[in-house]
Amino acid sequence: MSGGPGAPRRGWLAHAAAVALWDHDAWRSMLEREAAALRAAGAFDLLPVVLVALTTVTAWSGDLSAATALIAESDTVREATGAPGDVFGPLTLAALRGDAEETAERIEVMITEYTGAGREPPVTYASWAEAVLNNGLGRYDDALAAATRADDTSRDLFASHWALPELVEAAVRSGRSDLAAEPMARLSASALPGGTDLGAGIESRCRALLSEGERAEHLYREAVDRLTRTRCRPELGRAHLLYGEWLRREGRRADARTQLRHAYDTLTAVGMGGYAERARRELLATGETVRKRTAETVGDLTPREALIARLACEGRTNQEIGTTLFISARTVEWHLRKVFGKFGITSRRELNGALRRRGHLDSPA
Repeated sequence: MSGGPGAPRRGWLAHAAAVALWDHDAWRSMLEREAAALRAAGAFDLLPVVLVALTTVTAWSGDLSAATALIAESDTVREATGAPGDVFGPLTLAALRGDAEETAERIEVMITEYTGAGREPPVTYASWAEAVLNNGLGRYDDALAAATRADDTSRDLFASHWALPELVEAAVRSGRSDLAAEPMARLSASALPGGTDLGAGIESRCRALLSEGERAEHLYREAVDRLTRTRCRPELGRAHLLYGEWLRREGRRADARTQLRHAYDTLTAVGMGGYAERARRELLATGETVRKRTAETVGDLTPREALIARLACEGRTNQEIGTTLFISARTVEWHLRKVFGKFGITSRRELNGALRRRGHLDSPA
C-alpha cells in the first residue's frame, strides 16, 4: 500500500505486523482506536488515511454496508479539507461484489489519479483487487495473471501478502498447480506463525487445493472450522465453496450440496455476488434447483443517511455528528427524520434494530 493506503506513518510498523501475522482482529482494533482518537482530536488530515485501511478490513469481515459508510465519512472529510478522494475503498467493494465493469473503472481512476499526481501507481493493490474479482467470476486465467502482478513485495507489503491465496487458487483452477507450490510455501510461512484462526484457515483452504483424498478433506474441514471462529465471513464462504466444489468432483453430490448451500447463503448475505453466483452454478451442477437471491441491504438509504444513522447508533449527539461531518446539527436532524421515515420508526431507540434488520449493522457476535 505504498506505506499503506491506510496506515498513518507513526503506526505503520504495528499495522504491518498485524497484517503479516493475519491478525485482522488486532489490525481492526488498532484502526478503530486510531480513528476514534483522530476524530476526537479533529485531526482531519490523518483521519481519511486511517479510514481507508479500516474500510478494507471492515469489508473483509463481510460488512460491506459499514465499509460503505466509512467511505462516505472519508469523502466528507476529504471534501472539507480539499484532499483527493478515496480510490482504494470503492475498488475493494467493487471487487468483492463481483462488479467487473465498476472494478475496471475504479482501477483506471486509481492508476490515472496517482500517475497524474507524480506518485507511483498502486499497481499491486489494483492487481490484488482484480484477482479477487476474477476468482469470484471463475475467470481463473485472468485471476492468475492479476495475482502474479500483485505478488510484488517491493511495491506493497500489504496487498502482495493478500495476493498469495488468490495466486494459489487461480493457479490450481487454471490447471497450473506447478505455479502454486512456491506461493503456497510463502503463505504457510506467513499464515501459521501468528497462530490466528484466519491465517490457519486460509492456509488450510489453499493447501487443500493442492491435496487429494482424505488429506484434502481433512484440510477443507479444518479450514471451515477455523474460519467459522473468525469475523471474516467472505473467507468462510469461500472455504465452503471450495470444499463443495471438491466434493462434487469426488462424486459426493449430497455432501457437496450441504457445503455449497452454506457457501451460497453466506456469500449472498455479505453481498459477494460473483462468488455467490459461482456457488449457485455448482449447486445447479449437483442437480439442485436454486433461485437467484440478492443480499438484503438498505437500498433506499443514501450513503450519507446510512453514515449518520450509524453514528447516531453509537450514541453521538446531533452536534457531535455535525462536527464530524462538517454540517449543522439541524442538517443532521433533517437527515435522521428522513431515515426514520424510510424505516417507519419514530426514535433513535428503534434505530439500532432497524439497521440490523435491514443489513446496515452486523448482528452481535
